[in-house]
Amino acid sequence: MWGELFIVPFLTGLCLAILLPLLGCYLRLRDEWLAALAYAHVAAAGALLALVAALPPAAGGIAAAALAGTGKRFFAAKLAGGAGYAIFLLGGWALAVLLAANHPMAERLGHALFDGQLYFSELEQFVLVAVGGVLVLLLLRTSSSHLLLAHVYPDFFRVRGIKSWPTQTGFDLLAALVLALATMSMGVMGAFALVFIPPWLAFRRASCWRSGIRFSLLVGVLAYFLAFLLALGLDQPFGPVLALVLIVVGLVIA
Repeated sequence: MWGELFIVPFLTGLCLAILLPLLGCYLRLRDEWLAALAYAHVAAAGALLALVAALPPAAGGIAAAALAGTGKRFFAAKLAGGAGYAIFLLGGWALAVLLAANHPMAERLGHALFDGQLYFSELEQFVLVAVGGVLVLLLLRTSSSHLLLAHVYPDFFRVRGIKSWPTQTGFDLLAALVLALATMSMGVMGAFALVFIPPWLAFRRASCWRSGIRFSLLVGVLAYFLAFLLALGLDQPFGPVLALVLIVVGLVIA
């Protein structure tokens, strides 16, 4: 039963449990952790909108998140204090709730997106997450130094005559796409919990950037293992269980 029914969902979530804490470290470094919650809500709204339009929900969620990621530079970045992310978040939430309230199919999908039913992940979704995860890791590895320099030494690009916006916008798009994939599997708040809590703990406890990355990955993967087993054994939605496990771990460590 474990091999036939749950190995694909487990591996799908494991890939995301590696990607999301890593991505969250860069979002926290840039003080943009609220963007993760905004992208997740926009992706949920896009998935529901695509379902109502008789299109694949995953494609709608990814497209909506990509639009938010690329548009962030022209909209959210111009509003101080993270107000742009709050507007994205509220807009995505409002649209998702209205669609779920007025369309029977959207209501069922809406519950899955917000509850985080990882167990319904299929092989195609795992392949998409696994292949996308490898590409994300490669892109982060090549652009990591520029992302760090953009934060600790922003004049580097001006002195060298290099434009910084391709790196910044590329990361925003990357973050939005990863959050869209995670929302389709883990749900809105489950994905946000993995993006927020492990990096938050790493920034409190780690002594340097590399050890913070390792610490964040360790917390995320171990919490995912525990949450998967608990949710499966207790027959509960995965997203809330993951969030509660991470909250407990976070309070103990912090």
